[in-house]
Amino acid sequence: MSTKVRPRKRTKMKAGHTLTPTGTAARYPAPILVIHWLTLVLIVVSYIAMEAHEAFPRGSEARALAIWAHYQTGLSVLVLTFARIAFRLATHPAPPIIPAPAKWQATASHAVHFGIYALLIAMPFIGWALQSADGKAVALLGVPLPALVEPSKILSGQLEEVHETLGNALYVLIFVHAAAALAHHFVVRDNTMKRMLPG
Repeated sequence: MSTKVRPRKRTKMKAGHTLTPTGTAARYPAPILVIHWLTLVLIVVSYIAMEAHEAFPRGSEARALAIWAHYQTGLSVLVLTFARIAFRLATHPAPPIIPAPAKWQATASHAVHFGIYALLIAMPFIGWALQSADGKAVALLGVPLPALVEPSKILSGQLEEVHETLGNALYVLIFVHAAAALAHHFVVRDNTMKRMLPG
């Protein structure tokens, strides 16, 4: 009596995903990984540039370079954020966390992610508007961008305060996000952090 061996059913997946033995995506696709870590690097550079410019005298080339680097990295983050959102909408949803977290943890995670996305979009636009209010030309890597508002000293001061406040909020959310990822990795020992690591 012969037994037929059934061929294994192949699991289709989007390009860039790696699969677990169960066929579920283990990690985010490569473009998401690249955008995620590149965005982090740009945020760090932007923060350092903004803090460093205070160390240089007004009117100096070093101060102007630090401010230029701050605006260039900020606008680059805006472009990357839109690219990340577009890619996520066009591909599979996020790989599942195994084992699945409690409902309140998932809700808190979604809230933090939403806040980070919102600030990564809002802050560059406010910085862009701030430059316009100061009467300065805005460009991204040499490509001129249109002014968002008319020059206004009053508006410039208001936008600067909002930009700084939202920046502090972003740093807090990034800290919470990173702390939660490390807790999941070293304490809970699930795959939350591994999904965003290359390998």
